[in-house]
Amino acid sequence: MSTERAHPESAPYPYVLLSAAVSLDGCLDDTGPERLLLSGPADFDRVDAVRASADALLVGAGTLRADNPRLLVNSAERRAVRLARGRPEYPLKVTVTGSGDLDAGARFWHTGGDKLVYTTDRGAARAARLLGGAAEVVALGPELDWRALLGHLRTERGVGRLMVEGGAAVHTQLLQQGLADELHLALAPLIVGDPAAPRLFGPGRYQEGRLRLVESRRIEDVVLLRYEPTAPGTGPLPTAADRHWLRTACELAALCPPSETAFSVGAVVVAADGTELARGHSREGADPVVHAEEAALAKTDPADPRLPGATVYSSLEPCARRASRPAPCAELILRAGVRRVVTAWREPDTFVVAADGTGVLTGAGAEVLVLPEYEDLAKPPNRHLPGRSGGPS
Repeated sequence: MSTERAHPESAPYPYVLLSAAVSLDGCLDDTGPERLLLSGPADFDRVDAVRASADALLVGAGTLRADNPRLLVNSAERRAVRLARGRPEYPLKVTVTGSGDLDAGARFWHTGGDKLVYTTDRGAARAARLLGGAAEVVALGPELDWRALLGHLRTERGVGRLMVEGGAAVHTQLLQQGLADELHLALAPLIVGDPAAPRLFGPGRYQEGRLRLVESRRIEDVVLLRYEPTAPGTGPLPTAADRHWLRTACELAALCPPSETAFSVGAVVVAADGTELARGHSREGADPVVHAEEAALAKTDPADPRLPGATVYSSLEPCARRASRPAPCAELILRAGVRRVVTAWREPDTFVVAADGTGVLTGAGAEVLVLPEYEDLAKPPNRHLPGRSGGPS
């Protein structure tokens, strides 16, 4: 299975992939003076391939101090492929430090391509003084802000795919804040057994429910496990899982039989713990006028206690008015008890002038997130609407 995934070009953040190797008891290392090698040559080569697919590689400053990594694409063939595709030979190398305390003699600074340091206002001067021009230093404000960091990487450095290789605090913060799109976990057949050994994730609040296993693969005596988060966000800031489910809704729109009098839309209903409750698309089955949200909600039990905490993902803003049925989709969503909706595209005036499903929903206390970076995925199934606004912008 390919690991080269990315967000749409207009997405505000890169696709964030967390990568780590752990022992059977969840340790990243032991407490000895030498680094514990958890993987073997075949898995190191896999990691090298994933690095080659990335636009940037990130480690925390603690990992730089503890492991002194070079963080390179080691395969000359893979570097040649990058160059042939018009990419830099090496991905951008990034580290994060609150204090600015960095060792200018570390191998990280003297190998590979461009380097970038994200730090706080108080750490910026110190980092710049210690490194002496070996890296660009960017201050994020009084505190480290992961959303600001990811936004800067995307907009200022054009990073579409970010591979994060540690350490534990970095992995923990990105996963807890809903910013990790994927987790690559190499499980090694070792038991460290030391309570003082560093572990992959720290304490704190994580998403509800279970992550989705998207791949498991044996690599010599190591097992690679690939997971995606599934639990929807809970506030106005979208999470990686929100983006995953909205992409799924946009893909469902492609299943719609074309119509000259209605949009092609896909929808998914997802419980707070990440369980998919139902999905649907316009004109599904034998019903020529059913809407996507309507089709999905019809498959749920109205008494399901998970509905009030669920999120509806729809490729197009739920309708506020319709001629084919008594109740529009915005009203059906509210009747079901759902109070969170994520959509890609506000409804244009193609069939209904000044449609405002968002206004209906928010007026009743629901939260609506519009992620316009997914518009170009939602619009193509509507290209059959000649001379109208269904095509890509």
